Amino acid sequence: MVSISDLKKISDFEWEIPTSIDKAMRVPVRIFATHKLLEAVMDDQSLQQAVNSASLPGLVGHVVVMPDMHQGYGFPIGGVAATSYPQGVISPGGIGYDINCGIRLLSSQIMYQEVVEYLDELASALNHACPSGVGVKGRIRLSDKELDNVCREGSRWAKQQGYADEADLQRTEEGGCIEGANPASVSSRARQRGKEQLGTLGAGNHFIEVEVVDQVFDQQAALLMGLKEGALTLQIHCGSRGFGHQICTDYVASFQSAVKRYDIHLPDRELVCAPLTSPEGQAYLSAMRCAANYAFANRQILAHFARQAFELTLAGKVKNWYLFQVYDIAHNIGKIEQHVVNGELMKLCVHRKGATRAFGPGEAELPEVYREIGQPVLVPGSMGTASWVLVGTEQSMQRSFGSTCHGAGRMMSRAQAKKKIWGEDLRNSLQAGGIHIRTGSLSGLAEEAPEAYKDVDEVVETVTRAGLARKVARLSPLIVVKG
Repeated sequence: MVSISDLKKISDFEWEIPTSIDKAMRVPVRIFATHKLLEAVMDDQSLQQAVNSASLPGLVGHVVVMPDMHQGYGFPIGGVAATSYPQGVISPGGIGYDINCGIRLLSSQIMYQEVVEYLDELASALNHACPSGVGVKGRIRLSDKELDNVCREGSRWAKQQGYADEADLQRTEEGGCIEGANPASVSSRARQRGKEQLGTLGAGNHFIEVEVVDQVFDQQAALLMGLKEGALTLQIHCGSRGFGHQICTDYVASFQSAVKRYDIHLPDRELVCAPLTSPEGQAYLSAMRCAANYAFANRQILAHFARQAFELTLAGKVKNWYLFQVYDIAHNIGKIEQHVVNGELMKLCVHRKGATRAFGPGEAELPEVYREIGQPVLVPGSMGTASWVLVGTEQSMQRSFGSTCHGAGRMMSRAQAKKKIWGEDLRNSLQAGGIHIRTGSLSGLAEEAPEAYKDVDEVVETVTRAGLARKVARLSPLIVVKG
């Protein structure tokens, strides 16, 4: 087990695990956290998982770990690792089971005081419009050909079907579609699951949340994003549902033999990987992109349904009920990107697992509207706590492969939370605090209690003080819809 005493302190917000800790490490581990946040993970395996991850072939720079870190499958959640392209490897555990789990934020000109009496009605409308829950089926049923089109086109398919406009696509990472997806790489079991779940929220930590902007820190950035103090916003947190989970399951199984075939030795079988140029690596990369595009389309369709709920509830009661897209980002993804490492521009496969891309100002990949300020970064809280809007920085490009945190990060497992927290008491407490709750499962609600998570404000303070992001606005919850 790695302890805090094994770490080299660089600053109050940055630490390093040197390669001398473990002879299998190919690169050091760089951790962005306070001492308090490090103490919060001493009871799990996240730091040891980071050390194990540093053994992957082809790694460059550092393995990076964010302050919302906690134990995951193979890699710690909150981990970022980059392998050289095309000589390196790709590891499903470094991307996660819920491929392209991510966040979409929409802004509005609706002032809180205008609609406070309609919030309960709006909560019910959102809950009805956006199906949620474990294994739930959506109102969209895809044929095999349509599923192939979703896999290849992502949000572009949603636009063709009338669920999106061009502004939505422009303000989505990769324009809502990652090139190189090949549906032939997806199993029949994954396809069956995917055909019935598009336009659904799922369960666990996924949610739809209405918030109010309670504080703006950067007026220029907030103006470009359409964020105004006292106005409502809406966040959608979900991913590729059972489709992406099955794809990860399939390739984790197939890679168990691939590591033997390519003579790859790993300290943990959960880190299974394959060379990027191998048939197995290429197949996973193309299947992962299918799931990523499915997730972009899924969040786009949920945004469409949410807009309908706002119109149904608020049309005729406010002047402008429309929800404008701010941004949509992935936080479980593998991307081929270029970064400067040790003064050399390199093409890399960047694994982000529970970490958000945070490109700085001037990057060509960003929408023109945000190129001057940097990429919007969306950091959700946990029901009763705040969420944050940040922007990426030049330092994030230099020190973390253009990445930052993705949320608060768990402190309790779901099982621990259910033992300690009674779902009905939690719902009553949140509603007494003015938050309108809609959930299909009180035990599921307990799993996601604010007490089960780190302090999101401290996590955000850490990445901003470390220079990986800059604060734009803080959002407070009004409505939470969970499966």
